[in-house]
Amino acid sequence: MSLLVVGSVAFDSIETPDGSADRVLGGSASYFSYVASFFTKPRLVGVVGEDFPEQNRHLLEARGVDMTGLTTQPGKTFYWKGRYHQDMNTRDTLEVQLNVFGTFDPVLPESFRDSKHIFLANAAPSVQAKVLDQVTAPSLVVADTMDLWIEIAKPDLLALLPRLDGLSINDSEAKLLTGESNLVRAGHAVRRMGPKFVLLKKGEHGAILFSEEGTFVVPAFPSPDVLDPTGAGDSFAGGVMGYLATRPEVVPGHPEWGTQLRRAMAYGTVIASMTVEGFGLDRLTRTSRQEIDSRLEAYRHMLSL
Repeated sequence: MSLLVVGSVAFDSIETPDGSADRVLGGSASYFSYVASFFTKPRLVGVVGEDFPEQNRHLLEARGVDMTGLTTQPGKTFYWKGRYHQDMNTRDTLEVQLNVFGTFDPVLPESFRDSKHIFLANAAPSVQAKVLDQVTAPSLVVADTMDLWIEIAKPDLLALLPRLDGLSINDSEAKLLTGESNLVRAGHAVRRMGPKFVLLKKGEHGAILFSEEGTFVVPAFPSPDVLDPTGAGDSFAGGVMGYLATRPEVVPGHPEWGTQLRRAMAYGTVIASMTVEGFGLDRLTRTSRQEIDSRLEAYRHMLSL
């Protein structure tokens, strides 16, 4: 059940209409690996600066995350500061300091190179491709991207897409990548670029799956306690990949693939709904697999016709 994530580990300062948090543990790899740890023992590759506190490392290690691939370099850890609008759907980035992440050049530990499930968190597509060059025989590869790479590194991204099983992307990014104004056409167009399936994230409106098996729509879990949307997308991915890692034989082409991928999306959705109920990882530190499964059951009943 080897699950590898390569991405950012960061400090986040967050302001929302309901409060704020200063320099909490953030970054795509942090959210992903913490969520995935409810299903398996993920392997993390990232970089931090000399200012990264040991308690943050211990927070992930206590969940069984293998931190062998987290390196410390001279300098400061990646820092992001943002402010969310009243509707919680839009935000303003107030400050970004890439620091050591700006020169992130991932080298996988030898013990990580046999990983079967790979999540390439948001990074330059050339960096994501370099990670793929270092794994020996992956069975499921999913990547995330963002508008920045579509705008400044589109040729590299287009070269990467055929190497992926799945791509996680939000609605505005899909439209930007394809030039399509209609979201459904955009989703299908992204899949024609190479990945076997596309997980199209729509924030508080859920997600859409585009795959060879067809289209599948999941709504967001209706939580009344949204405090901080940061990390929801990476939590969704952590739930999807974490669950799929518990069924390592189920990959694209397997008879159960469609069914298990849909169930994985449901897990990702309910865990993301927990992430947003606290600042940073706070809410996730106060949950359990039992609570996750209970919310999944409630979610299943909501969707029953």
